[in-house]
Order: sequence, then structure tokens, then C-alpha cells
Amino acid sequence: MTVPAGSEATLFVQNDTRGDVLTCREGLSFWGGVDPDTGTIIDTHHPDHGARLAGRIVLMPTSRGSCSGSGVLLQLARNGKAPAALVFREAEDILTLGAIISARLFDRPIAVLRLPAETYEALSRAAEVEIKGNTLLFAERQIELSQPQTRGLRLSETDRDRLAGRDGPACQIAMEVLCLMAAVQGARDLIDVSRAHIDGCILAHDANLDFAEKMDALGAKTVISTTINAISVDRENWQTQGVPADFGAKASRLADAYVHMGARPTFTCAPYLLDDVPDEDEAIGWSESNAVIYANSVLGARTQKHPDYLDLFIAITGRAPNTGVYLAENRRPVCEIRVALPASFDDALWPMLGWLAGAKSPAGIPVLTGLEHLSPTPDDLKALCAAFGTTSAAPMLHVRGHTPEGGLPLAVDACLEEIKPDDLRQLWREFNAGGDRIDLVAIGSPHASLAETRRFADLLDAQHCHDGTTAIVTVGRRTLADMAAEGILDRLQGAGVKVIPDLCWCSITEPVFPAEASVVMTNSGKYAHYGKGLTGRNMRFGSLEDCARAAVTGRARPGLPAWLSSDS
Repeated sequence: MTVPAGSEATLFVQNDTRGDVLTCREGLSFWGGVDPDTGTIIDTHHPDHGARLAGRIVLMPTSRGSCSGSGVLLQLARNGKAPAALVFREAEDILTLGAIISARLFDRPIAVLRLPAETYEALSRAAEVEIKGNTLLFAERQIELSQPQTRGLRLSETDRDRLAGRDGPACQIAMEVLCLMAAVQGARDLIDVSRAHIDGCILAHDANLDFAEKMDALGAKTVISTTINAISVDRENWQTQGVPADFGAKASRLADAYVHMGARPTFTCAPYLLDDVPDEDEAIGWSESNAVIYANSVLGARTQKHPDYLDLFIAITGRAPNTGVYLAENRRPVCEIRVALPASFDDALWPMLGWLAGAKSPAGIPVLTGLEHLSPTPDDLKALCAAFGTTSAAPMLHVRGHTPEGGLPLAVDACLEEIKPDDLRQLWREFNAGGDRIDLVAIGSPHASLAETRRFADLLDAQHCHDGTTAIVTVGRRTLADMAAEGILDRLQGAGVKVIPDLCWCSITEPVFPAEASVVMTNSGKYAHYGKGLTGRNMRFGSLEDCARAAVTGRARPGLPAWLSSDS
């Protein structure tokens, strides 16, 4: 029988294919969650850890986590390990954009669909699925799929000229993809943005390098102020750090391609720590999940969580689809999360709250309440936002009493969730599966701020790192210069701490990451989540003070911290 599915059953990228069904029980970040060489789920916190995606019809409500998932999907397509199709139930941008780029620039299409809930649930029970033309076939059912249309978009004269190729092939490709993404997102027009942040500059795989050099060769040039994310090497010193020559050269070429296209060599995953930060209500075009969430939530700027590659297209046009949280009505919270705090706590609280808030509101914007009497620092909010991005697809959150839009009224159909001390205790145990002996202390995911490095130096108190423990702090170039001027750099290096600019824990590899390290201690909820999947090492988590103590003693304290003990 033929079942009319209406306009909600949509085919965003067409490719005739068939395969068996894998239904993921929750959203997945392809970056840090899927091996780009094998297509296996490596996120140890995901319920489908270990599942193989290659060649299968993969269902998930939506993606989550890193903007870099688009690049991972492109790499999977290029090495023959991609899903046969991706099927979503809710709005999704990151993997959809990756599939568009894979088809448009590299002739490796991956089918991408979005289905209404009833059809999605029926498909999840099927054993095998076929996509043929614009038809979805399973269990003797035929679902006709619509395709997004760009004809109704309201475009400026400049937009139309660029679509016609007036500003060259790179800009033409950028406008074509921006218009298609606008149609995917249901936007009616494009919006001017004042600045961009490029995320796809990590050499996690060759796809990022091939894309950047292809766009550079086509003459791509940025037209708005554009910063660049952390890269995969210390750009000026990698030759003396034992980095393999081929890897170092490729990572440098990737960074150089974006700089040649006009990006500033800021090389930081925390562009909100630079001198020139966005103003409240300023429309910007940023990628990198923690940066996007911080910009929206803490600065009150406006940006979608743009996928890697789309960030470059925004930078070379100054335009973005006018949708999502660019629109005031879409910034209202759809979930209230009431936080019941333990009697005492330290700075480890904030990344844990972020991770739990994302888990309890995996697709929508939440507002955290019950924290109004606290005085979180910018670093506390940085940690909160970064960890939130690992478990939620939402581009922002609110904290009542502490973020610019924290007082926005709840949406009419908002849900209510709670975070209790028991939730924090359970997460602590999940984050601390590694042994007590610490081989590596990792600070700077996202890049450490000047205040964070100053406090870490104070906590070390001129003590030297344990002989068997390496401590590494990753920072942006601007922070490094400020550390040197204030004497913090000398203090940390005198204690045996390595301070490395340009790269971060999302991109660090051996031998800069010590090959002999088997247990890693971090104060980052983001790295506690992704670390084992990225490195194969066991993780420990704690406050900045816990990390300083572990650096000096070589050990982490066993069990729960005092503030999370059952009698606190």
C-alpha cells in the first residue's frame, strides 16, 4: 500500500540505497562519538557504544555534541564506512550538512531523511529498508518523500548575483549550500552576520584538509571578521615536539589554508576569551559547540550551532539562514531544570550541572533554576556550557539570575526536570572510572582562561609535578602572551607544567599526548565525556584543586569528594 506522509516526510539528500536498521536510543555526536576510520560508535557514555554504523540505515532522534560531526561523516563517506542513510525524527543540521558537502563537492552521497514521529517509530521496528528515488520502502509500506525547495527564499540582489557566479565558484558553492540549508531549516531568508568562527581546522582526518584546500584553490575569501579554532599542532613548535613530519605538515597546511582564505590565526576554541567579543543581540556565525553555547547563553549574542564547513560558507558571504535562535521567539526555554544543591561544593559542580542539564534536555533549550543565590565566575559558566554541549543538541541554555535571558518565560508546553545530589553522585562515579594513579593531568578543554591558569599556579604553590605525572595546560595565543607578561607562564613551567598553545584536548595526539599515560585527570566535563573514546585512556574528573593535587602527588583521591558524600 502507499501511505501519504505529507510534507513532514522529507528527503534532504537523495541516494538510492538499502540496508538493515540500527535505531540509536539517543542522539550521537559523530565527532568524539564515531571512529572516522571504521564507523564504530566509540562514545563510552552512549547506550549503543560499540555498534557499527557502516552500511546501515541509522535512526536517531537528532544528533548532538560537536559541530565537527559533519567532517566525520564526510570522512566516513570517503572511506566507504558511512551509514547507508541517516533518518531523524527532529530537526538536525550537522550531519545533514556533512551529507550535503559529501554529495555536492565529493560525489559521495549519503541519504538523509526526516520523518514524523509515527513513521519514524514504524521504521525503527523494520528489519530492512530501501530508499529508491523519492520513496521510502519498508515492511510492505511506501512513503513518498518531499524535498526541500529553495525557490521561495527571499534573497537580496547580492545573494542572487553570487548564486549566478558573479563572485567566483567558491562563493557560488557557498550560496548554493546556504540556500539549501535555509530550506532544510525552514528559513524564509538569510541574515547578515558580523563575524564567523571556523571549527573545521582540526586534522582529525584528511577530509578536513581536502575540503579546505579545495575551497582555497577555488578562490574562497572571507568577507567578515573570522577567527579560527584550535588546530592539531603547536603551529610554531611542533617540529621540536616529536610530531611526525607528515602529520605536522598536513596540520599546518590545514591551518594555513584557512588563514590564506582570510581567517585570523587565533587558533583557540574559546574565541570569547579574545579582546573583541560579540555584543548582546549581535548576529554572528560561529561553529564549535562550546563557543556557540557560551556566545548565546553568556554573551547574549545570536548564532546557530553551525556545522563545520558551513562556517566557511558563512565567512565568505557574511550570510546565514535566518532561523533557530537568531529569532527571539526560539530562544525561550522549553524545559525548566530545578537544581537541588548539596550543602557544599567546589568548581567541579559546574561542568557536572552542564552535562546533566544536557542529558535532561537533549534537544531543547533549558533554564536552570535554584542557582540564583550563587556567584558563578566566567570560568564556571564556560565549564557549564562546554559540558552541556556534549549531551544536548540545543545551541544554548539559560541560568536564572545569571545569564542575559535567564528571565525569559517558559514556553507554554515546557517540561520540568530536576537535578539532585544523587544525580551528581552518579555522574561523579561515571566520570571517575579510571584508577587512582594519575599519569596525565589535562587542563584546557575548552582553552584555559588567564584566570584559570593563575589559579592553577596558585594551587600548585611552587610545588613540582610528581615524577610519574605529566601536567599539560592548553591555551590560546592571546592567553599565552598574557600569562608570560604576568609571570604565570614561568610559575607553571617552574613547577614542571607544560603550557601548549594552538591545539587543545579535542585535537591533541601522541607524542604530545604522552604515549605511556593510561589514566588522565581533568577538570573538564567535556573532556571527561569524550576523553576515553578519543584516546582509549581511562578518565578521572575533579575540581581544579583536585587536578593540582593529582599533578603534585601522582594520585587522585578515591571515592566521592567530601561535598558529595551521602551525609553532606
